[in-house]
Amino acid sequence: MLHGWTSSYREWFPFLEALTAKHQVYRWDARGHGGHPLGNHTAATAERMARDLENLLDHYALNQVTAVGHSMGALTLWQYIRDFGTKRLSRLCFIDQSPKLLTDKNWEHGIYGGFDDGKAREMMVWLKDDFAEAVLKLTAFGLNQRAREKYLAGASGWERARAALRAQDPGPLIDCWASLTAADYRDVLSRIDVPSMLVYGQESNFYRVETARHVAQQIPNAVLHIYEGTDHSPHQWQRERFARDLMAFIDPQS
Repeated sequence: MLHGWTSSYREWFPFLEALTAKHQVYRWDARGHGGHPLGNHTAATAERMARDLENLLDHYALNQVTAVGHSMGALTLWQYIRDFGTKRLSRLCFIDQSPKLLTDKNWEHGIYGGFDDGKAREMMVWLKDDFAEAVLKLTAFGLNQRAREKYLAGASGWERARAALRAQDPGPLIDCWASLTAADYRDVLSRIDVPSMLVYGQESNFYRVETARHVAQQIPNAVLHIYEGTDHSPHQWQRERFARDLMAFIDPQS
């Protein structure tokens, strides 16, 4: 289970009771995340995290794995498939992500449907100036009106998120963001040859429903779930539904 950018293994805690009843669950803190110092280790690029995933599968001798990736975790899985294929994977679950974050005149399915190279450069300036606030604004001033209102009202959840972001070392996370925004996995989608489930928020902060449908059309035989009234973390807003959908996907005969 692969978490999103700036998050940690704790993202998956709400689902452990349901999943561990029948399955062994592996959760990591991606390098540069979870408050772990990066030190002199390699930066947390998409390529390096994909290699980390292969190393994890080697270490625990894992095959026929169901891999779940939210946001950055989905990008990590697409990079993994590009580099290592699907031979060790049996099923895949991608949560609210586009295969290419930046938009251009030929690609409208990235962030906001309108986050081009110029806005990406501006975002890098903001991240270096005030990392926590830049991340919050990226989330707040997107497609979800409720998020915008809560941010402007200084809601307690946003204050907790601000404190958590300020407790992290921004340098490795900024480098990671640069890698993610440079990536393009559109060519990977059609090569996915294992069962795939997609979960998107109907009111995602970053992606329109059209993006979800586009990704589903590109992955052969993908199953798409749109969670009504949810944002970029649909699995967190409808936890029981997500656990139920995921278990049914993993164990279709149960």
